[in-house]
Amino acid sequence: QCNLAGLWKNDLGSTMQVHNVDNEGNFSGTYHTAVSSAKQPIQPSPLRGSQHLDEDGKCTFGFVVNWKSFSDSTTVFVGQCFVDDKEREVLQTAWLLRDKVDGVDSNWKATK
Repeated sequence: QCNLAGLWKNDLGSTMQVHNVDNEGNFSGTYHTAVSSAKQPIQPSPLRGSQHLDEDGKCTFGFVVNWKSFSDSTTVFVGQCFVDDKEREVLQTAWLLRDKVDGVDSNWKATK
């Protein structure tokens, strides 16, 4: 059974702290990225998300990180929790990052 509550670390050294997941699957926490193109020093940033609570434990989830403390961007993550052959919980995710741009003419370069 996957439980998103706790401290997670990815291959690049970013960490995510998820607080308790409520009965509806909602959660909050902080994300501390290890990589950024922002000119300001990296700071831990708030996240809010939702987990689909499944009886089989193979939950899907999504969350949003607002990088407001050091950047004008927002990232959304979606993923699924798996248990590997060593009985470890593993999150597999995909993400989209949206930078703020000055106008609609620059919209093409705003999402990574």
